[in-house]
Amino acid sequence: MTENFSRIIWIVLDSVGIGEMPDAEAYGDKGSDTLGNIARRRPLHLPNFCRLGLANIKPLDGLAADPAPIGAYGRAALASPGKDTTTGHWEMAGIHLAKPFPLFLHGFPREIMEPFEARIGRSTLGNKAASGTEIIAELGEEHMRTGSPIVYTSADSVFQVAAHEEVIPLFELYKICETARGILRGEYEVGRVIARPFIGEPGKFIRTANRHDYAVPPPKGMLLDRLAERGVEVFGVGKISDVFLGRGISESEKTKSNADGMAKTLGAMDSLEEGLIFVNLVDFDQLYGHRNDVEGYARALEEVDAWLPAFENQIGDGDLAILTADHGCDPTTPSTDHSREYVPILAYGKRARGGVALGTRSTLSDIGQTVAENFGVKIDKGESLLPRLT
Repeated sequence: MTENFSRIIWIVLDSVGIGEMPDAEAYGDKGSDTLGNIARRRPLHLPNFCRLGLANIKPLDGLAADPAPIGAYGRAALASPGKDTTTGHWEMAGIHLAKPFPLFLHGFPREIMEPFEARIGRSTLGNKAASGTEIIAELGEEHMRTGSPIVYTSADSVFQVAAHEEVIPLFELYKICETARGILRGEYEVGRVIARPFIGEPGKFIRTANRHDYAVPPPKGMLLDRLAERGVEVFGVGKISDVFLGRGISESEKTKSNADGMAKTLGAMDSLEEGLIFVNLVDFDQLYGHRNDVEGYARALEEVDAWLPAFENQIGDGDLAILTADHGCDPTTPSTDHSREYVPILAYGKRARGGVALGTRSTLSDIGQTVAENFGVKIDKGESLLPRLT
């Protein structure tokens, strides 16, 4: 099969949802609309997103639909139950979950914590659902005094371990997280175990960029496996490698922020001429959505919008850019949890058809199937959009 595009740059705007799904109420998310509610609350300046077709997907306050957008535009639903990072990214790659990853909103049970503490040789602090910055502020000083790591979760399916880098060295923190990953099996198999190192003094703690995620191994045969079998190079930017445990990824760059991720995306475009560049920009979710910071979220959207011309300037004749999201995280609602929302799809390339309405897709796997077909492979789920883009 002839490749339609020699290179695809696929950017996940982490948590940038575009309106509640029909089953949102079952998740406690009725009325969630990350983009729509932010636009209603705070005027947005997103001219470059709008040129691509963002405001053509659905009406957004203060943003005009472009009469002739340069991109194809649409939205996609999550077919899998759940609304977390792993579920969204896995579905893009062709994996549909039968049931959501478990949540532990009231902390982890003794059956987990007792063997965990025994194996790491330390007691723990916390063991509750909390904001990462808030629990470090609350328990960081006690942690420094006792040497006990801070264990916490969130409304996501995660087991997080925070430790000061001068109290528990990084290599030991990572070992602690590997131990947790080994224990969290069966009904306790959370989507991710996350190392959350920090530095500083009481009242001035700062999380470092040495975060490390330990995901559940994705089932075999997903998109990145198929691309590897085909010999397609894949460059991961941000937490992509962590979410897929490095499977099928030829090269990877971690990021410290959206700005760092955008810079490293351009760097990846300089170094990889053919293949897939798969990017996650996490600040929307991590810094703003979970903290209900409407202004920060709006500003982050505008910063990516301001970067888009530089990105477009590096798009070659054989490139296709796809911008989407993995779930919502509406900062305007009382909840600080992810939200069960549709995600936008914007696709642009010099040889791709602009102004194409892609409609509402029934699964995020349509994106993965598009990438798969482009490179001559197939995944188990999803309908390719490639015929509509070329």
